[in-house]
Amino acid sequence: MARSSSRQGRPIGARRRDESMLTRMVNSVFSFLKYAEFEILFVLFFVVAFVVFKDLTSRPEYNQILVKKPDSGDWWPY
Repeated sequence: MARSSSRQGRPIGARRRDESMLTRMVNSVFSFLKYAEFEILFVLFFVVAFVVFKDLTSRPEYNQILVKKPDSGDWWPY
């Protein structure tokens, strides 16, 4: 037996007309987030990875690893 209505007696997915505009907007945002959850997390992962990588590579200690130092004759001092 398939359930075709919710507890309020209206079909599932049907919106009530007496809901406020704010309630309908919040419900729309939540339905979009539920629909696009994987894509949002995928993009968020790459944004966080980029920020962490950018922070690590902007440090002077990291930049000195591949730079030839004037006082040593060896190209790779480590």
